[in-house]
Amino acid sequence: MAVRQALGRGLQLGRALLLRFAPKPGPVSGWGKPGPGAAWGRGERPGPVSSPGAQPRPLGLPLPDRYRFFRQSVAGLAARIQRQFVVRARGGAGPCGRAVFLAFGLGLGLIEEKQAESRRAASACQEIQAIFTQKNKQVSDPLDTRRWQGFRLEDYLIGQAIGKGCNAAVYEATMPTLPQHLEKAKHLGLLGKGPDVVSKGTDGEQAPGAPAFPFAIKMMWNISAGSSSEAILSKMSQELVPASRMALDGEYGAVTYRRSRDGPKQLAPHPNIIRVFRAFTSSVPLLPGALADYPDMLPPHYYPEGLGHGRTLFLVMKNYPCTLRQYLEEQTPSSRLATMMTLQLLEGVDHLVQQGIAHRDLKSDNILVEWDSDGCPWLVISDFGCCLADERVGLQLPFNSSSVERGGNGSLMAPEVSTAHSGPHAVIDYSKADTWAVGAIAYEIFGLANPFYGQGSAHLESRSYQEAQLPEMPKSVPPETRQLVRSLLQREASKRPSARIAANVLHLSLWGEHLLALKNLKLDKMIAWLLQQSAATLLADRLREKSCVETKLQMLFLANLECEALCQAALLLSSWRAAP
Repeated sequence: MAVRQALGRGLQLGRALLLRFAPKPGPVSGWGKPGPGAAWGRGERPGPVSSPGAQPRPLGLPLPDRYRFFRQSVAGLAARIQRQFVVRARGGAGPCGRAVFLAFGLGLGLIEEKQAESRRAASACQEIQAIFTQKNKQVSDPLDTRRWQGFRLEDYLIGQAIGKGCNAAVYEATMPTLPQHLEKAKHLGLLGKGPDVVSKGTDGEQAPGAPAFPFAIKMMWNISAGSSSEAILSKMSQELVPASRMALDGEYGAVTYRRSRDGPKQLAPHPNIIRVFRAFTSSVPLLPGALADYPDMLPPHYYPEGLGHGRTLFLVMKNYPCTLRQYLEEQTPSSRLATMMTLQLLEGVDHLVQQGIAHRDLKSDNILVEWDSDGCPWLVISDFGCCLADERVGLQLPFNSSSVERGGNGSLMAPEVSTAHSGPHAVIDYSKADTWAVGAIAYEIFGLANPFYGQGSAHLESRSYQEAQLPEMPKSVPPETRQLVRSLLQREASKRPSARIAANVLHLSLWGEHLLALKNLKLDKMIAWLLQQSAATLLADRLREKSCVETKLQMLFLANLECEALCQAALLLSSWRAAP
């Protein structure tokens, strides 16, 4: 901006300030003695007009809201200019007074222009964010249109076991009454029965004519929650954090649970986080593999030494093809694809942080994978049984006793969590704990062994490791990504970037290369790039029947757009590139 333009803008602001602070005309009580209005110039406000019937006069021109901060930041300079202004009014202005006024006007002009640029950038980001927030609204749950179905175990046809954890077993399932399966269900005589279990052929394959399984049913193991619905919902409430709006509508006591202030937070939908479509309690059935895989968790009437109660909680979710661990055992993604997979985890974690929720059990077994039409993986965070979702504490967990639960995954527990010591005023801050876990999982995604799962000298513990001990990532991994992973694994949480800034770093490194190549990155250039990205993303989304992974990630980025966080990410990238 030219000096003349800055000076002109500064002089306009200077006039506004001077009109606000300059002496006001008033009656003169003697020759050369100022009236009551002049006292205001010395820091005293003039008294009210005492003429009978007269309306109070406004005390100068009101200062616009966006300039009010100048009252404190330039108060000393303003007072000096007031004195110079009085001298000018009496004809005694000198070179010093003119220089001060000129410097003040020029400085204000430069500051105001910089603020105007920031306001334009923030406004553009807000408009882009509003458009893509609306575009990113998820399609309703597949069971939402069948409002009063799916709330009983008898409504489902249950297939084979697809997973088992430390507190539940997961089975594939479908609803025979779904339109695409109705004729097959009638032919097999499955209607009116339940819970039905699909039989297997002698070769281990699914019997001919059996329907596909779009759902997964998670059966929780109930050892200590009792057999009442209220007790089960209360004891296993963390599992219900990602439940949809209608998930509990059919369960007895659900209204009471939803209204309880002591219940956990309800997580808003996000494409990288699992959704629970239905949640209900039911009697425990004897499902395939139960006696072999988890006999101790069964009720005594199935297994005499079983510890389980006769009733438990069931969760109905989408059935994903595999976990991240299973995917990485079979596939080795390219560096670009691995970067996008890490980015998806950061997007999911950022959503959790914004909602005041910490997962506390992130690992490759709890991350599910599906593929887009081009074969690119899409990651979804699941299993919220160990999450922190307490409305009363947010992400700051009081740690007044060693009996307070820290989380579920000891190997991938952030240093500030694993090294915390209990005490009367101790608090564990989880705001960057899941972000740290993403940094550790990134090693697996990029084809290396997780250093916190290693054996012998290769094994690191979060309680005691040093950053210098972290293994180097392959040279094929982009340098910005290598630097980001190391930053995510900083021992001190204050030195770690937030999940939002880390996600922005990967977005910029993937799609903003030409923007980062500019020697002088200005906000206006960044906004121009964002507008180009917005137009290209909207066009790509419209031209394809199903959004590919890259388009979905760009839509998430634009829906979470914040000017300040984006600038911080750009500065972080610039500092890494400038470093030797």
